[in-house]
Amino acid sequence: MTPKVGSKATMIRTARAVLQPENSSRLDTGRREVDQLAVTTESSACPSVAADWPQRVAVVHEWLATYAGSERVLEQMLAVLPSADLYTLFDFLSDGQRFVQKPRQTSFIQNLPLAHKKYRTYFPLMPLAIEQFDLRAYDLVISSSHAVAKGVITGPDQLHICMCYSPMRYAWDLQHVYLQEAGLTSGVRGLLARWLLHKARIWDVRTAHGVDDFIAISQFIARRIHKVYGRHATVIYPPVDTDLFALSRDKDDFYLAASRMVAYKKVGLIVEAFREMPNKKLVVIGDGPEYRAILRSAPTNVVLVGYQPSNVLRDYMQRARAFLFAAEEDFGIVCVEAQACGTPVIAFGKGGVVETIVGLSSNQPTGVFFKEQSAAAIQEAVREFEREHERVTPEACRENALRFGIARFRREFSDFIAQQWAAFTQISGR
Repeated sequence: MTPKVGSKATMIRTARAVLQPENSSRLDTGRREVDQLAVTTESSACPSVAADWPQRVAVVHEWLATYAGSERVLEQMLAVLPSADLYTLFDFLSDGQRFVQKPRQTSFIQNLPLAHKKYRTYFPLMPLAIEQFDLRAYDLVISSSHAVAKGVITGPDQLHICMCYSPMRYAWDLQHVYLQEAGLTSGVRGLLARWLLHKARIWDVRTAHGVDDFIAISQFIARRIHKVYGRHATVIYPPVDTDLFALSRDKDDFYLAASRMVAYKKVGLIVEAFREMPNKKLVVIGDGPEYRAILRSAPTNVVLVGYQPSNVLRDYMQRARAFLFAAEEDFGIVCVEAQACGTPVIAFGKGGVVETIVGLSSNQPTGVFFKEQSAAAIQEAVREFEREHERVTPEACRENALRFGIARFRREFSDFIAQQWAAFTQISGR
C-alpha cells in the first residue's frame, strides 16, 4: 500500500517537533521572560544570518501608505533579512516617511487613477493584484499581512511564512462594525459591500492553505487565526522602541488619550466619560473622521490638540498621570509605549492589551482594566486607579514594557525562521 503523504505544512510541523530543542517552547508562550540586559544594551543589534539560511528571500507587505504598526514590524523584519527583496501592492510614502532604503516591486494598483488618495476603493482588485507577483525565484517568502498579502502564490519547494497582524477584520468578526461606520448597512451599496465581503472570506480561507506557518502578534490574534483558518500560530509580539520612550517619574495632573479618531477606537466614549468628571483633565491627541464631532461636543475639562508629531506625543505620554485606551485592539502598541514612559494604562480589558498590561490583581500592576465599553465603566476604572495609584509605579510600568523591545523581536523572529527553515529543508531534501 502506498503511504499517505500529508500536506507540506503538516510535514514541516512534524519535522520541527523532531528538531525542536527542549527549551524552544518559549516561542509559543504568551508572556516571555526577557533578559533585561540584552534589551537595554542590544536594542539596535541585528542577529547574524546563518550560512544555512535561505539565500533568496522575498518579503511581501500589504501596502506602504503610512508608517504605522505593521510598518514597524516590517522595518525590523528587513533588519533581520537585509538582502530580502520587497514586494508591496503600492508605495505612496513620501521621502520623509520612507523608513527603509530598499527597492520595492509594486502592483498595477500603483498606477490606477486616484490610487494615491482612494486606494481603499480598489480593495476588490487587491486579491488579483497580490496574485500577480512572480515569486518563483525565492526559497523563502514572508508575507506581512492584515488583508491580502498572504495570498501570494508559492510552490511546494518554497517555504511561506505569514506574519499575520490579523485575518482581515472587516470581512470577519468586525464586519458589522465596519459596515456601520461606512454607512453601508442597507440599500444597494450595502448589499454590494456584503457580497464583496462574502467573496473576500472565501478567498481568505482558500489562500490560508498556501501558508506553511503563521506568526501571530498576540495570543488574541492566534485565537482569531485558529477560529478563521483552523491553523496554529506561533506568537511573536511586535517590536516596540522602548529606548525612544524613556522613563519619566514626574507626572502632571492630567490623563491622556491618543488615537486615530475612528469609531472602533472609542475616543468619543473616553471624552464622554470625562464629562461626568469635571474635576479631572483629559488631553486627547489624534485626528480622523470623528475629530470635528468630538471637538464640538467636548466638555471644558477635555482638550483636543489634534495630530501631533512623535516627539510631542512622547512628551505628553511621559507627563500624563495615566493613559486611557478604550478600543479592542489586536496588540495595542501605544499602550506599551505609554508603559515604557513609566505611565500606567487604563484600558478596555479585551484583545491584545490583556497580554501587555498587568492588572491590579498582580503584585506589580501597570494599569487598570474596565470590562465594558461604556462611559460608566471608564469612570469607575479611573476612580479605581486613583484609589490604587500608589501600587502602580513608573518602574513597574517600564519593566513590563521592556518585554516587548526590538532586540527581543529580532531574536525571536530570527530563531523562528531558522527553526522553520531547518524543518523545511529536512522534509524537502534541499
